[in-house]
This record gives sequence, C-alpha cells and structure tokens, in this order.
Amino acid sequence: EIEATNEFAEKMDATDPLKRFRSEFEIPPSMHGNRLQSIYLCGNSLGCLPKRAKTYVDEEMQVWKTYGVEGHFQGKRPWAIVDEPCLTLMKPLIGARSEDEIAIMNSLSVNNNLMLISFYRPTSKRYKILIEGQAFCSDHHTVRSHLDLHHISERDGLIEVNPKSPQQHIISTQDILDAIDQHNHSISVVWLGVIQYFTGQMFDIPRITAKAHEYNIYVGLDLAHGIGNVPLLLHDWNVDFATWCSYKYLNSGPGGISGVFVHERHHTNTSFKRLTGWWGQKLMDRFKMEHVQIPKKGAQAWQISNPPVLPTVCLQASLEIFNEAGIENLRWKSIALTGYMEKLLNTYLSEHVKIITPSEVNQRGCQLSLIFNRNIERIHREITKQGVICDLRKGTVMRVAPTPLYNTFHDVWQFVMILKQCFDREQTAKL
Repeated sequence: EIEATNEFAEKMDATDPLKRFRSEFEIPPSMHGNRLQSIYLCGNSLGCLPKRAKTYVDEEMQVWKTYGVEGHFQGKRPWAIVDEPCLTLMKPLIGARSEDEIAIMNSLSVNNNLMLISFYRPTSKRYKILIEGQAFCSDHHTVRSHLDLHHISERDGLIEVNPKSPQQHIISTQDILDAIDQHNHSISVVWLGVIQYFTGQMFDIPRITAKAHEYNIYVGLDLAHGIGNVPLLLHDWNVDFATWCSYKYLNSGPGGISGVFVHERHHTNTSFKRLTGWWGQKLMDRFKMEHVQIPKKGAQAWQISNPPVLPTVCLQASLEIFNEAGIENLRWKSIALTGYMEKLLNTYLSEHVKIITPSEVNQRGCQLSLIFNRNIERIHREITKQGVICDLRKGTVMRVAPTPLYNTFHDVWQFVMILKQCFDREQTAKL
C-alpha cells in the first residue's frame, strides 16, 4: 500500500534492491548551483551520464592514440565489430528472438526513413499510412515526406487518429482498431509510438498489431519513449519493424546512436527495396571491395556505414547496466516510483494539478504528464530554482519521469513538496 509520506520514501529507498545503480551515474547539479545533485526527472528527454561510458570513451581514445588505424582489429572493442556487443545486450530490452533482428546504426529519424523506404510500398489500392495525431513531429515529417515521394497527398494518404476531444488527451485502443477496420485494405503501414511522448500513454501494441495483420498491414513502431522504460516483446508481438533512439532512457548521450528491429519473417524477403552500403555485409565481405553488395541476413542488411565508435561504446556502457539490473526489476521499481508520485500529487495538489497520463499501470511507463491551473512556465522556473530538472512541452504540459536506474523515492517526495511550496507561497501572497 503506497503511503503519501516521507517515511514511505525512506523505507522504500532503504530496501530498494536496485539502489546501488544510482552510483553508476553522474547526476547533474542543479541549474542554480544550490544542489550538488539535482532532482533529475528528465530521463525521458536525456538520460544521465553512465560513469563507465566516460571510461570506455577514454579507453577508445587511448586505442586511437596507440594503434591508429589498427584499432579496427586491436583492443578490447575492435572497431570493425564495435556494434556487436550491443546487439546481444539490446536483445532482452526489445524482446528480439536473435541478434539478427537488430541493427545498431544511424540516428532515429534517419532510420525511420530507411525503414519506410522498405515497408511503405504503396499501390493503387493500398497506399495509406495510419499515424497517431499527436505523434512526435519528426514522425509526422517522415510519413509526410514518404507520401510526397510517391506523389500521394496528405488528404488521400494520411490517417490521423486523435483523442475524441482536446480535453480528453488519451486515444483509446478501440479508436485505433476502429480506424484500421474502417480503412482496412487501403492501409499500407500503421506507424505508432509504443509510448506517447506528450501524454505518457502506452498503447496496446499486441492488439493493434493483431488487428492490422488481419488486413496484411505492416506495423512499425517508434520506441523512443518505450525502450529502456517498459519491457518490450517485439518478436512475440509480431511487430514488423521498429526504430529507436538511445539518448533518453538508454542513457547513451546526446545524439546517441539509434537502432532498428526487423522481424525474422522478413529476413528472406528479397523484394524489399533498401538503400545499401558496405556495412550491410558480413565482415569478411566488406573488405573484398566488391561492387555488388552481398547483404547480411536480417536487420543488419539495412546498415549502410560503419557505426561511430564513441557513441556506440557509450551505448554499450549503459546497456551493460540495464542487463545487470534486469528490465523486469526496473519495471517493478518504475511502477512503484510513478505510483508514489501519483499518490503524492493526488494527496497534496489535486486542486492545482491534473495528471493526463492514464492511471492504469499497464497503460503508462514511468512518465507522468501534468497540467496546471496556474502559469506553468512560471511554476517551472520556480521549481528549477529549487533544483528540479524536468521539461515542458507545448507550453501546457510538464513531463516528469522518475527513472528507476538512478531516481529515488526521496527524489519524488522532494519534487512534490517543492511543487507544493510554490502553490503555497502563491496562495499566501494573495492573502
């Protein structure tokens, strides 16, 4: 039973089996220098620095200094295969059956475009893309660009599923299923985020995928706010393809290297069109310098260039920590952390703060999205002065994400109490 007290936070932190992992990260100081460690609740935007990432980067700089070009085949992490450890470490986080379903490459928006080149193959009858109306802007940019590439207008080719009213915020799974039924065989691709970046809502991907496959529609996912946040079972859910960034919950650093998933049932499909490059081949074939590519089996056939070494070892550093902690263990703590924040907000600030994220734990990750009945930008400035780091979106919603690898229950208590003090001071000033 969650209690809205500081004593509850102290008890939970004292008995937390994952508490040692906080020391693996550099928690930034507060923006105004009044805290050595901020109350950092912004892992949904940029994760904290894993200490071993700096170690790994320093080691690779030393390899470069010592070996030069021979670093491709020397050292603890030879650069020619530097992405391979990440494949194994990534597998349990996304629920891939094998490393062949994964490729570590590029950045998220680039990978979105590469995947749609292959999976969006419009015909005269099947040419529409279904997307969630509030999806992240880059997802909208991507699908619109592919419609344009095929000379299909947005009016004809784009299906946007939105909440029933602006005040509702949340899209029901049934609305998505109904849209698929309505447009059925005219849809080529369903493109969704597993967790909605603005509201924090988690979609029922297994049901949506099953419905889409009734009409032979491809299902692609943007995992930017899902990977490292909630357990994923992409292979078992029969998702066709997915992409993700790694700088949010995966803590790989700003602009960190991205990844893709391609379900194994597509690995022998030779009809796919791809943009290709030399890195989409086996190691032994890359250096033969043949003019015709011999693609690797699986998702790695979509690789074009060699992965940048420093971002890749930063990702490896964080993925090692994830595997030591276990994604299921992290999910348990995440549910408790977010539930505690929800309890505190509802207990102390219900007249001022509305949570638009679903209350059901199977419909959200760690993020809560908050709307205020006061000037949200002024409140954000005030709590930033008190050592809180979180973000605003569209000037209306504050997103707070207690992240189980490095956040504590005391962090959550402090955040809510600081928020409460802002409202209390404002109330007192009016008297």
